[in-house]
Amino acid sequence: MKRLTIWLAALLAALAAGGCSTLGYYAQAVGGHLDIVHRARPVSAWLADPATPPALRARLELAERIRNFAVSELKEPDNASYRSYADLQRRAAVWNVVAAPELSLTLKTWCFPVMGCVGYRGYYRQDGADALAATLKAEGWETSVYGVPAYSTLGWTNWLGGDPLLDTFIAWPEGELARLIFHELAHQEAYADDDTTFNESFAVAVSRIGSRRWLREHGSAQARAEDAAVSLRQHDFRALTARTRAQLQAVYDSRLPDADKRARKAEIMAAMRADYAALKAGRWGGFAGYDAWFAHANNASLGVQAAYNQLVPEFERLFEHEGEDFSRFYAEVRRLAALPKAERRATLAAIR
Repeated sequence: MKRLTIWLAALLAALAAGGCSTLGYYAQAVGGHLDIVHRARPVSAWLADPATPPALRARLELAERIRNFAVSELKEPDNASYRSYADLQRRAAVWNVVAAPELSLTLKTWCFPVMGCVGYRGYYRQDGADALAATLKAEGWETSVYGVPAYSTLGWTNWLGGDPLLDTFIAWPEGELARLIFHELAHQEAYADDDTTFNESFAVAVSRIGSRRWLREHGSAQARAEDAAVSLRQHDFRALTARTRAQLQAVYDSRLPDADKRARKAEIMAAMRADYAALKAGRWGGFAGYDAWFAHANNASLGVQAAYNQLVPEFERLFEHEGEDFSRFYAEVRRLAALPKAERRATLAAIR
């Protein structure tokens, strides 16, 4: 309760200092989350309700087993989060806006009470996100708006019922569902202010390690085969976008005139899309799930991808360094999160 009081005090201070636009933004954020909480019912209530469709019942039972595994095997928090379910009847929980300059991959940041500064701004209605993106685009930023199936309140709202399971992801393949639950719970274990890349890479590492264990110990042959196909595409996607980011970064860091940088950027982006087309027609067997992403890819969408993957190998090494003991691993991540950012990154990079 003390942390909640501090959060509310900081929020009120920000509202008082920020004026009407800030007030409107936080109002939609608070209202949007409370709407989700209001829609949620305990999983046990859904399972006891004879009106619950059989397909949803099966997915909730699976999610319940995954949630218990998160506690018993991954040592993630045993609290109210992901023990309720809400049907939002929309395709995303929130819509994030990210922005980057024309010749840079560095994301614009926004700062919030308690959470610090992050490289995105979230809205519970897509029209709000689209409006901000349009404003930023008019100012010269490259922007991207993307739907987010789930988010973490870092455990601060467990007194309200916690973060619920949602219809935006409950039907995902088993491995993907496990990764999402493990990812969001990881944010409750450790969080560094003003370091989106650290936070997201840590959560991604936990989700990958955890889902491998889950599928190995509990997944059916069909679930493992399905996840292998998903993982192959994700690996190829990460490799292609990482290669593209490296090429673009070299151009942006060069002393070329801006006109030449723009021309080289266009060539790199065209090559990326050609490589994607080859993957889709080849080893992906026609899978077209990334079509929209590549059609609209720009510095902003490439920049946010880096935030989720850049430090994952370092965190995986740290997990091994801590004897693959989750409790020790989380303790060390929390210690790193408390360090100044430069020292945090240097310490993490030095682990071998």
